[in-house]
Amino acid sequence: MSAPVSAADARSFAHARPRLLGIARRVLRTPADADDVVQEAWIRWQESDRSVVRDPAAFLATTTTRLALNVGQSARARHETDFAPRLTDMVDPGADPRLAAERRAAIELALRSVLETLSPTERAVYLLREAFDYPHRRIAAVVGLSEANARQLVTRARRHIVGAPRWPVDAAEHEELASVFLAAARTGDLEPLERLLTEEDAHVALAA
Repeated sequence: MSAPVSAADARSFAHARPRLLGIARRVLRTPADADDVVQEAWIRWQESDRSVVRDPAAFLATTTTRLALNVGQSARARHETDFAPRLTDMVDPGADPRLAAERRAAIELALRSVLETLSPTERAVYLLREAFDYPHRRIAAVVGLSEANARQLVTRARRHIVGAPRWPVDAAEHEELASVFLAAARTGDLEPLERLLTEEDAHVALAA
């Protein structure tokens, strides 16, 4: 059972709240849903073992990003019109520097969740499908799977992305994925991203 929320714990959340609200709004673009996500983040903060959290701001930001992506994914599954935009829609070369930096931070948090929860093959099919709207046939060709297997992996990845972290995140790997992902979203040249995602999968296969 988690300990009662101390004054310091409450201050940590209050200090982080504006940033959390910004993250949720940039992912969801729906103020009401964003407010609900931040409220849920507060509940998760109360229920967590805060004694082992070394960086409350990072913990809360990651939690909020996960929750926002979950809400967006659920809305998409219900075929609503207010679902979360693709992460690529958040890359705006014309945005002012401060907004661009905030959007990059939100994307990097989302990609951290991808690395924490998805296997290399799952992250390849998930990013190509959810971020860049690849058809399943094209995903299958890129990853080297049948179309049916590609569909199954996309479905599996959607379940895993909203679950608990399964692997630690290597800082260099995270930085490389974010850099290549953002370049692909900005320029439309997806070959480097395809290459990175399939190389990661190949490395795992060789190590197995």
